[in-house]
Amino acid sequence: MTITAQPQPDCPDPSVIAAQNDAFRKLTCLGVPPAQPIQGRMHVTRSLMEASDGFMAEAVKATAAFATFEPENDPEGFHDFGAVEIRGETVFWKIDLYEADSDFRYGAETPDNPATTMRVLTIMLARDW
Repeated sequence: MTITAQPQPDCPDPSVIAAQNDAFRKLTCLGVPPAQPIQGRMHVTRSLMEASDGFMAEAVKATAAFATFEPENDPEGFHDFGAVEIRGETVFWKIDLYEADSDFRYGAETPDNPATTMRVLTIMLARDW
């Protein structure tokens, strides 16, 4: 029996995805345009929307400013998750990557290609998890 090695698909560079995710957070949270177009949308949970006194705006700004990526909270180096503290409350944010034409049903085949990847940034209170 002969075993033929199957070619492995090219693995995307985590630093490219991280840079795109960072640019996307700045775009969706602060309106800062990226160097190249990035497709996506932002969602916030109902409890975050219903929070008082500009809490949601603070959470969105803190999400954009997050830069404390370490191996413990970013093991793959994609900059796709973070946790921030706002007024003693923990807020999580997460970026998921989908095929742009899949109606959010399939993960991105080439996550480092912003032309074919749709990003979804979700911001939520930790207690919503």
